[in-house]
Amino acid sequence: MISRTTPPMENQSNQSRSFGSLLRWAITPPQAYVVYLLCVVLVGGASFYVGTLKPNRHPNLPPAPANAPMPK
Repeated sequence: MISRTTPPMENQSNQSRSFGSLLRWAITPPQAYVVYLLCVVLVGGASFYVGTLKPNRHPNLPPAPANAPMPK
């Protein structure tokens, strides 16, 4: 049975998707928790990945200078 008081559903695919609408969607409470956890996982994963990288060793470089003050 179709109600006469509510208008029929319209196709919403013709609305333009902008960064502002995505931001408004992302800061609503249910999505905000998921976005926050996703950011935490991405930052943690990137930090772990960068920490596992080995620095490049250049054999032609001289050793570091030893003229730094010694701790007492």
